[in-house]
Amino acid sequence: MNLFRKIFLPIVVLAFLFTGCQNEKGAETKKRTEVSTLSVEEVVKAYFAEMPSHKRLIAQVDFVEKVIAGADMTILDLRKAEDYNKGHIKGAVNVPWGPALYQQLAHIPQEGEVYIYCLSGQTAGQAVVLLNIAGVPAISVKYGWKFGLSKVENIGDVIVTEATTLDASVNNKIDPAIDAAYKAYYDNLAAIEGTVFKNNIVSEENAKAIIDADEGDAVVVSIRKPEDYAAGHIKTASNIPWGKGIQEMFESLPADKKILVYCYSGQFAGQTVAGLKLIGYDAVSIKGGFGTPVNTPSGWNNKKFPVVK
Repeated sequence: MNLFRKIFLPIVVLAFLFTGCQNEKGAETKKRTEVSTLSVEEVVKAYFAEMPSHKRLIAQVDFVEKVIAGADMTILDLRKAEDYNKGHIKGAVNVPWGPALYQQLAHIPQEGEVYIYCLSGQTAGQAVVLLNIAGVPAISVKYGWKFGLSKVENIGDVIVTEATTLDASVNNKIDPAIDAAYKAYYDNLAAIEGTVFKNNIVSEENAKAIIDADEGDAVVVSIRKPEDYAAGHIKTASNIPWGKGIQEMFESLPADKKILVYCYSGQFAGQTVAGLKLIGYDAVSIKGGFGTPVNTPSGWNNKKFPVVK
């Protein structure tokens, strides 16, 4: 049973605020049909508290093997249409990151296996959170297309140009409160389109400029492992390790400042940023994270920017 069905039917405190209560004949009654004490914040925190061992991420090689084996699954390609049309994973549906994902939400299956990938993994990280709290058991493909899938040895066996579409007959009902939060998230994406925080991501160069300016309006959070943080991190960064329990530290973050989050390559930071933004924090992830050999030249360390111990 996925997260949505376990704790979120519905999340609103008073269900009748959104839909009239009805009796068996359809007439409205004064009695509440269903009441929950859960809030959007509680649902987001539960997402992290109930994090599975795979952390909603699949290795690119493992994913390709599943495609080759003909596994029954739904695949979403979040890249731009022009990139999708040049070649994509067999069976993948193009649902570009942004408003299109919201518009297609009701048609994305809430059962079975759902895998998503974007260009580098960062926007897919955000989408994983948004989809899961809306009832879609999504898992992202590690490193996305550019740094992950395109590097798999036998990737050519599963790349096609033929388009696949979602089944329009699938029409999931999304809880009104989740629907509103989901829409607001994508409306905000449109609002920041022309800024340095486009897609809730800030480039390594712009992040460095903000940190170096030290104007007190931003904080840096590393979600890498404590031992990796100790070996070297961005100056002023505090350490809140990724994984179960990370939600317990959200309240320690300032609600009135920009929060710059980074992990190793950006994917877990994407999940963290989505969770933080849904509960009201102004968070963005640093492009490419701290940086790994795999996602070179992206990432703070790959850019040879200074680190401290």
